Amino acid sequence: MDLHTHPTSLHAFEALTPDVVMDALASVGLYGDGRQLALSSYENRVYQLHLEDGPAVVAKFYRPNRWTQAQILEEHAFSKELMDAEIPVVGPMALNGSTLNHFAGFSFSVSPSRGGRPPELDDGDVLEWIGRFLARIHTVGAARPFEHRPALNLQSFGVESRNWLLDNEKVPLDVQSAWAKASQDALDLIAGQACLVGFGGQKDSYSDPIKLIRLHGDCHPGNILWTPLESPASAGPGPHFVDLDDARTGPAVQDLWMLLSGDRQQRSRQLGTLVDGYEQFREFDRRELALIEPLRTLRLIHYSAWLARRWEDPTFPINFPWFGSSDYWRGQVQMLEEQIEAMQEEPLVV
Repeated sequence: MDLHTHPTSLHAFEALTPDVVMDALASVGLYGDGRQLALSSYENRVYQLHLEDGPAVVAKFYRPNRWTQAQILEEHAFSKELMDAEIPVVGPMALNGSTLNHFAGFSFSVSPSRGGRPPELDDGDVLEWIGRFLARIHTVGAARPFEHRPALNLQSFGVESRNWLLDNEKVPLDVQSAWAKASQDALDLIAGQACLVGFGGQKDSYSDPIKLIRLHGDCHPGNILWTPLESPASAGPGPHFVDLDDARTGPAVQDLWMLLSGDRQQRSRQLGTLVDGYEQFREFDRRELALIEPLRTLRLIHYSAWLARRWEDPTFPINFPWFGSSDYWRGQVQMLEEQIEAMQEEPLVV
């Protein structure tokens, strides 16, 4: 299928009209005053809704057939554990006796609406503050494993994503050979690194496996809302973590590395500040520093597969018009080759 051809069949989310959103809200005893604001979300559909009598809420309608009900409820239970530990996570409310409700074929949850701005990651105090809360999240996350939600590892993010793209012929023929080679070389390099034991690398006789715990999973700056000290918001000042939709089992560093940017010196300084805050509450395993570039590499491959798998959703061709072209895939080849070099360099030091 041509990735730039819009599908002709009706996508499930096209049936999620404003009236359906309002009726779903009413089905759990919440009545909107008609104001709806679609929030930035491609995987699900998320709306800020103003109520007739009460504060605004955020309703999330889950993408059909992505997660099972058990997996969604496990994410909700994790959010509750974190909130019970007084960690500033914005989780779903229990309505009609459940955090997960159903209407017109959709599963949805409702959460309080929290304001905030992106965190100033150039500010060392902000990074240290975030590091402290990440350590507290991970302390809760390490208390018990997920039973239903998947792990982030070499197989799930790398091998399966690569195989799906090639098996379904999503890479144009003129770039397919180069991308197949670059992606395989990258995955082989990750698999051959003994320091990644427990994550998918080769086992050696002296290394203890890196501990895998329950994570936020997608802790980029857009999923952290920052409330200034002078704000009167009831949630209090500082970071507030939202959207645990990608919560998985994985290494702790997964929740740190996406907050880093700039050249090597800048990233090393940022990471050092995060870890300084982190270690006020929880020890950080320095071996996980070797996972940063492999995790970045796996995210590249997984992201391409995610876009291709979602292409029947009309919002994807509109918002990602550059995806799928030969130029896009040539760019991916170049980035994978750069990642192969990066993975052979010494890890960042903190």
